[in-house]
Amino acid sequence: MKALVYQGIETLDFTDVPDAVPQAGEHLIKVEAVGICGSDMHAYLGHDARRPAPLILGHEAAGTIVGGTFDGMRVTVNPLVNCKTCPACVAGRENLCPDRQIISMAPREGAFAQYVAMPMSNLVEVPDDVPLEKAALTEPLAVSWHAARLALEALHPAMARRALIIGGGAIGLAAALSLKAMGLNDVTIVEPDSARCSFLVNHAGQTAVAATDLTFPLVIDAVGFGVTRASASKLVQPGGVIAHVGLGDDGPGFDVRRATLQEITFIGTYTYTATDFRDTAAAVFDGRLGPLNWTQTRSLADGASAFAELRAGKVAAPKIILAPWS
Repeated sequence: MKALVYQGIETLDFTDVPDAVPQAGEHLIKVEAVGICGSDMHAYLGHDARRPAPLILGHEAAGTIVGGTFDGMRVTVNPLVNCKTCPACVAGRENLCPDRQIISMAPREGAFAQYVAMPMSNLVEVPDDVPLEKAALTEPLAVSWHAARLALEALHPAMARRALIIGGGAIGLAAALSLKAMGLNDVTIVEPDSARCSFLVNHAGQTAVAATDLTFPLVIDAVGFGVTRASASKLVQPGGVIAHVGLGDDGPGFDVRRATLQEITFIGTYTYTATDFRDTAAAVFDGRLGPLNWTQTRSLADGASAFAELRAGKVAAPKIILAPWS
């Protein structure tokens, strides 16, 4: 099969690799659409030791089961594989499983390929009227759905229902959409890139600004750099909530002193639970997250150039979807 293989820093090859082979309890999936995630970009830049070269990246996938009882079933893929027996899994917090694995991290190859193998428990059936390019957005949307849910659960009932999202990429936009689907409609996105900020306003229908000095009861950092943690610390109101999603770096920035003196709740959020993933898929399918028409689609064969353009800041759209068969 063909795959886009990470070979080293800023090096991707579209090449032939051995066919994906399902293990016991797994199904072979013909990948029809797979998104480029920020974590893929971190690996591409050599910033993620969990993704050593050579490796097939990509984990935001949707496609069709090939062979077996469910042959032809259209599915979106939950890439988080867990043990199902540890206390975290039993409690429905599968994202905290100590033995968790995610496709696109060693030892599991990813979905920038024509085929991938996954357990049935990691698949959600996609209705016939939902394009697989849209279904592939379930994974990044689920990351933000999980963060939005945890943040709203932590927000004191007396606080105003207003939110600030730092970062207007796919995760930031998805956080805004998730909050609105959960009933919080006053959401502002801060995005300093002028092209992306304009895209968010004019194409995605969001309230987006290049910068703000206003404070908010709820702040979601969808970037995760020291400078954005510092901004989140400054812009959250006393008694408010910061949900931290991005994994940009591990440098300083969070103001622990202000958080203590002002009783600010800081929540680190990672991926999603199985329930979050299914709930997000349902929201994608029934339209609660909007038209989801803010993506670009390119051939997987052109994946290296897509990464290079993202690296150079030449892509205004929050998400690029790669098509392995075009």
